[in-house]
Amino acid sequence: MTPAATLPEEPVPYRADPVWRAHARAFFRSPAAGLGLVILVAVALVAALAPWITPQDPYDLASLDVMDGTQPPGSRSFAGLTYWLGTDAQGRDMLSAIVYGLRVSLVVSLSATLIAASVGSCIGVLAANAGGRLDAVLMRLVDLQLSFPAILIALVLLAAFGRGIDKVVIALVTVQWAYYARAIRAQALVERRREYMEAARALALPRTSLIFRHLLPNCLAPVIVVATMQVAHAIALEATLSFLGVGVPVTEPSLGLLIKNGYDYLLSGKYWISTFPGLALVAVIVAINLVGDRLRDVLNPRLSA
Repeated sequence: MTPAATLPEEPVPYRADPVWRAHARAFFRSPAAGLGLVILVAVALVAALAPWITPQDPYDLASLDVMDGTQPPGSRSFAGLTYWLGTDAQGRDMLSAIVYGLRVSLVVSLSATLIAASVGSCIGVLAANAGGRLDAVLMRLVDLQLSFPAILIALVLLAAFGRGIDKVVIALVTVQWAYYARAIRAQALVERRREYMEAARALALPRTSLIFRHLLPNCLAPVIVVATMQVAHAIALEATLSFLGVGVPVTEPSLGLLIKNGYDYLLSGKYWISTFPGLALVAVIVAINLVGDRLRDVLNPRLSA
């Protein structure tokens, strides 16, 4: 008897993982980056749910009691409320104040980063695509912008415009857009020589279609990396401006203003009024930097190649 013939197995088609999945796996290989991402997600959720999870509305003057002012951490109010992080001079619960301060700091920094990334990306792609004199003029403008300290430019603008959240956002956009313009221009100079751009130009597509439909989407990797770094820079700069008294108004204080409010009480031993907002500020900035450093490694074109 002859053995029964066996049919050859059909080859299993190869399916490559999507790019985002490969990047996600590479990102989470770093425990520090994963921890930073968890911290950021937790901070964002807490800030978004602040009105429902905080024990007190720190800016409802009717709910404040001056008799509860400068209470140490763990003390209890006459109404039975426990101040886990203590209170400030006005009897404001520091835990609630920090959560609300995080909302202001995140809104200001994310708004400024989004606007600065949009403006800087458009300028960088336009400079790379145009070349010649326009490219030279725009890059000299970027060099001029980056030659001045960011804090100096922000102070001059806020001295001219006055205090306010919108004024702080304008100041942050002014000091940040040049970083995006330089980063995306360098990437666009590489992308515009690739075959898909040559094919798009051979089809005589309009210049706007070349820039915004083909060139710009393929230059977003460095923008994401720069944005994560600039969010941390924006939070720190906004806190500095508020600490100096030229940032957000006292009616909507951020972490920087909370630190300033407690600075005068440090020598009297009431450390918690400024220490806990400072620790929250440091934790957020460190978490953003951990995520940004890992994204830079994952999205770096040389490492991906």
